[in-house]
Amino acid sequence: MKALVGATLIDGAGGPPLADSAVLLDGERILAVGPRGAVDIPPQAEEVDLTGLTLLPGLIDTHDHLADKNYSLLSRWEIEEPASLAHLKTAKAIEDSLAAGYTTIRDAGGLDAGFKQAIAEGLLSGPRLLTAVSIISPTGGIGDRVAPSGHRTAYANDPMRPVAVANGPQAVRNIVREMVRVGADVLKFATTGGASSRQGHGPMDMAFGPDEVKALVDEARAHEKLTMCHALGGPGLRMCIEAGVGSVEHGCYLADDPDLLKMMADNNTFFTPTFEVYEFHSTISAPHIKARAETLFHTHQESLHRALEAGTKITAGTDAGGFVHGDNAREIELMVERGLTPMQAIQTATGWAAECIGLGKEIGTIEKGKQADLLAIAGDPLKNIAVLRNKTAIKLVMKGGAPYINNLPTPAPAAAAG
Repeated sequence: MKALVGATLIDGAGGPPLADSAVLLDGERILAVGPRGAVDIPPQAEEVDLTGLTLLPGLIDTHDHLADKNYSLLSRWEIEEPASLAHLKTAKAIEDSLAAGYTTIRDAGGLDAGFKQAIAEGLLSGPRLLTAVSIISPTGGIGDRVAPSGHRTAYANDPMRPVAVANGPQAVRNIVREMVRVGADVLKFATTGGASSRQGHGPMDMAFGPDEVKALVDEARAHEKLTMCHALGGPGLRMCIEAGVGSVEHGCYLADDPDLLKMMADNNTFFTPTFEVYEFHSTISAPHIKARAETLFHTHQESLHRALEAGTKITAGTDAGGFVHGDNAREIELMVERGLTPMQAIQTATGWAAECIGLGKEIGTIEKGKQADLLAIAGDPLKNIAVLRNKTAIKLVMKGGAPYINNLPTPAPAAAAG
């Protein structure tokens, strides 16, 4: 049994910060939470002094691409390095994410279930992983990666990463079943193009038809799996929301159709803006990608505000596969820059995020019975949200009660009895 005492606690549920708190742990679970004087700490419990630190739930990234390295064509076609090197880089990205305070990550395509198994078997240290394995799209959609020369990505023949291109309701159902077979925790699909899509397949261009989307969502529900949809705007955005998708990824043009936000709030559909990836695309990407990212900026920001007004819950997903892994908290910082309060921004990566990925009963908030996924930092993120990105400020990262990062001062040994 262990007691973390003295920290200012941010619970992840939006409650006011609690000064001089106590969190009592029994193995991987939280046994009690409250002011230090109100928590009964057994004499045999090990006390860990967190005075002067802020204690939060472990952070959650609801949309990552841990197996992706960058946006170069060689990388996207998976031909720039041996597969073994690529896998080791992925393992490093997973470990770096945990070291950054991210105790749970939902991967939105590209990561097979083997990495989750490696963590479970103790071969690799990493966050709790949920993976979509492959992105489901129709011919010509974002999951259909075929070069004009006919080259397909290197994993085209990997049975654990099926090529998820499907056309027609029955073919879509078959792909869902195959994804479940290879270990997908969530079904990721795309109903529009994106900022980084090829020219001629942009944010407003539709992929799939309503019958295909309905079949996909219905089949996922039959397998008790959540769904997440890459959708930026236009009819493709509307169709996934009307079909009852679990979360809308990107949703840049939601402000153009405010009735959709009310529908999302009523159906408990989450909104994951992924501002971080568009910040990246607006700076150094190809000209047509940069132009798209710049064009959607203001509507994307307005979509965030309208979503909050409508009661739609927001989650922090980075879509970080094309740039820097381990700097996931930039997304939380961007939430504040786009107009959320620091407390709301923290909720997007804790309580709301846990609900979005189906783990709201297990993680995301610091309360009795939850998993002891915890992050202690030097600094106050309610005054300076950027502290969450400061690696030197991270003093403790705990997943399921087990510390992965422990930079706390070593307590002085007790004086020997005279």
